[in-house]
Amino acid sequence: MSGVFYQSFERHAHGEGLKGHSTHYCAGCGHGLVHRDLAEVIEELGLQDRAILVSPVGCAVFAHYYFDIGNTQAAHGRAPAVALGHKLAHPDSVVISYQGDGDLASIGLAETISIAQMGQPITVIFINNAIYGMTGGQLAPTSLVGQKTATSPDGRNPATQGQPLKMAELIAQLDGPVYVERVALYDAKNRVKARKAIRKAITLQQEGRGYAFIEILSECPTHLRLSPVETEKWVREKMEPIFPLGVKKDVTREPWFKPAPPRFEPEEILGYCGADRAESTHATASWPAYLGKRDISLKLAGAGGDGAQTAALLLTRAAIELGFDATHIPSYGPESRGGTSYADVHLAADEVLDPAAPEPDILVAFNSPSLAKFARTVHAGGLILYDSTVITDPGELPAGRRVLPVPLTRLATDLGRPMVKNMVALGALLAATDLLPAEALLGTLHHVLKDKAAAIPLNETAFAAGQKAVAPVPTPA
Repeated sequence: MSGVFYQSFERHAHGEGLKGHSTHYCAGCGHGLVHRDLAEVIEELGLQDRAILVSPVGCAVFAHYYFDIGNTQAAHGRAPAVALGHKLAHPDSVVISYQGDGDLASIGLAETISIAQMGQPITVIFINNAIYGMTGGQLAPTSLVGQKTATSPDGRNPATQGQPLKMAELIAQLDGPVYVERVALYDAKNRVKARKAIRKAITLQQEGRGYAFIEILSECPTHLRLSPVETEKWVREKMEPIFPLGVKKDVTREPWFKPAPPRFEPEEILGYCGADRAESTHATASWPAYLGKRDISLKLAGAGGDGAQTAALLLTRAAIELGFDATHIPSYGPESRGGTSYADVHLAADEVLDPAAPEPDILVAFNSPSLAKFARTVHAGGLILYDSTVITDPGELPAGRRVLPVPLTRLATDLGRPMVKNMVALGALLAATDLLPAEALLGTLHHVLKDKAAAIPLNETAFAAGQKAVAPVPTPA
């Protein structure tokens, strides 16, 4: 077994018994052969510590069970984009995008073509077995005319379902790729050719020459309902005439990919999009420098109807109107009713570098599921503000964070409208942090509610109630 494979597949059935030394693929499936060849080539070229395998949704989704190299899983069809990101972030890495026909030629077709045309040195291994293997045998873009599948039970009809898509020929027409070849696995001679093609494609990347695309005609006995031997014959006699083997493009390009190592320090890349390193000169308020950061991240979370998204939007707009940079990413999710939906917010003195907030400086939690889910993600030294009316038992919260229970729902109910608890929360938040001037947020509120002016007084009162419920943050002299 190649040293690039784990000696025991601990992720596959916990490495117990025979499954700890075998893959999850069906008997006769071509993936196992390609895995073997890919592992041996990586080992022969001495690339184990530099190789990154990207596998999206499909039969090879569990490739990370087997390869002892860098592994990333991608969303369906997005492997080329993820591979490109790896290559640009780590130029010395050797990145392999490993995809099936339903993934690469269907949902991922746009990414496939656009990234191939860029010509960046990555290697794409395309397993074409003419079927959606993982999801139940549906019609794939490469299924043959007349081929019966779960979604073409009478056979593929070109009048209504089109002709098979010939990806190798399509990619070869682009200017970006340097090497495109289609190979097969149905006999020993062709397996040798397939291995050589994989090696050449990876070598071209290793040398910085460009993008390479290897299409491999592969067997799927399960969905063809044939024995492994019969499936090999089917590939040879049925698939190969439609997808002729051979080199489709092979051009000589001098090594060109030698970019400088990327920079990841925020202060190094500030200004890349035009932001000044200093505080924004057009800001109408001073950034709260006592917070010790030029970028403050917040997560506001609650059940649907708690107003977390509206509160997040108000914060973001108020910061922008003050001249700061701000971002807002809503995430509703399937649990928005009774579970937790949330919004990530960043407020920055000059430029937000990453709009996500996986480790927020501030968490505002409107219900127990949100507090339980996100409290431990709050950055050390951060603030956890939660609704103590709803969350009567917060449990053990992480140490080293400022914890601020505020009866948001009770204060809003006392005003006659429980739904304004989000404004109570904003009042409490600004009183506790001095993050933005209160008048700025209220000004934004007036603008947002300009067509519902009757609601403004109640929201202002709710905001003031939240402010009064919290001792104001001490601002250094």
